[in-house]
Amino acid sequence: MTPQLLDTVLLRTDIPELELYASGKVRDVYRVDNEHLLFIATDRISAFDYVLATGIPNKGKVLTQLSLFWFDLLRDIIPNHLVTADVERYPAVLHPYKEQLRGRSMLVVRADMVAIECVVRGYISGSAWKEYKQAGSVCGISLPKGLRESDQLPEPIFTPATKALSGHDENISFERMAQQAGPALSRELRDLSLKIYQTAADYARQRGIIIADTKFEFGRTAGGLVLADEVLTPDSSRFWPADSYQPGKAQDSFDKQYVRDYLEEIRWNKQPPAPALPAEVALKTSEKYLEAYRRLTGRELSI
Repeated sequence: MTPQLLDTVLLRTDIPELELYASGKVRDVYRVDNEHLLFIATDRISAFDYVLATGIPNKGKVLTQLSLFWFDLLRDIIPNHLVTADVERYPAVLHPYKEQLRGRSMLVVRADMVAIECVVRGYISGSAWKEYKQAGSVCGISLPKGLRESDQLPEPIFTPATKALSGHDENISFERMAQQAGPALSRELRDLSLKIYQTAADYARQRGIIIADTKFEFGRTAGGLVLADEVLTPDSSRFWPADSYQPGKAQDSFDKQYVRDYLEEIRWNKQPPAPALPAEVALKTSEKYLEAYRRLTGRELSI
C-alpha cells in the first residue's frame, strides 16, 4: 500500500441539491425525501472524541460494505433500514455523484432512532475493564472476582450507553435504560442485542476473529423495529485476531487502537487541534480495516 493512497481519501462530501441532515465524526447523512436518507461513510477517523486531520484510505468503504454484509447475514433475526446500496438505483438527483458514492453509501428508510446505544460485551476490555477494577461490576452487573484484562466473560452481558452532554458515551444500568426507553422496549432491545451478538460472534470466530464487544443502534419505521446505522464494523466493535489472543493484557486489534496508541506515544494532550497522522500510521490502519473485511466476508473489498 503506497503513500499515494492518501490522496484518494474522502474527508468531506458536498451534495448541494440535498439537505445535509446530520454530519457525525465519520458519516454525512443527507435527506433525500421525507421517508429516505442517504448515508455516506467518509474516510474520516476520530480518536479521543476528535476528528483527526488525516483520513484512512478505504475506511468508509470498509464500514459500508461490512455493514451491508452483516445486514444480510442477520436479516432473519431483525430487519434493517437498508433500501439499496446500488448507486444505479439511487434517485436521479444523485447520479452526478455516483463515483463518489459507489461502495461507501446506502439509501435507507428514515427511522425514529432509539436514543440509547445497545452495547454487548463478551470479553472485558476498555471502559468495562476500568469499571470492573474499581467496582467489580459493569453497568450494575456484578462479575466474578479475579478476572484479567481481556478475559472472556462467563456469558455476554448487555451494557447500554447514552450520550452525555460532553459527547462521551456514558455507560448506564439496564434499570436506567428502562426508565428512559420503557421496560418493554428495553427488554426487547436487550434480548435482540444479545442474540445478534452471539450469532455474529460465533460466525466471526470461525473466521479467526474474536468480537470482544460491539454496539448496535435501533430505530422504528412504519414497518416496526429495525437495525440501523452501521453494524459490527471496526469502528463500532473490538475485533481481535483469535490466533494471537492472550488474556491478561490488551490485545492486538483490527480497529483504530493502532491510531490511539500512536497518539499516546506522541503525548498529544487530547485538545484541539487534532494532529495529523504520518503516512505509515494511516496506511497501517487502512490495512487493518481491510484485513478485518477480508477475514469476515471471505472476499476482497470492492474499491
